Amino acid sequence: MPILTVRNLPEETHRALRHRAAEHGRSTEAEVRSILEEAVRPQERMKIGTALFRIGQEIGGMDDLEIIRERNEIRGANFK
Repeated sequence: MPILTVRNLPEETHRALRHRAAEHGRSTEAEVRSILEEAVRPQERMKIGTALFRIGQEIGGMDDLEIIRERNEIRGANFK
């Protein structure tokens, strides 16, 4: 697992982290992991499929969309 080192962290910030970790009943390191996880991977983030579905609903749905698939034989690459 990757390791992250944070240099020059102000003492006030470190003290606040320790306090926040104690409030949540975990180590300072675990608290930092939790903060980073929440910051870069928020639970309320929208996933691409959900976004596309909502866009489709806004334009009236896609039930009448006709998709024509071409059924061609799959061939390997020709390097000649």
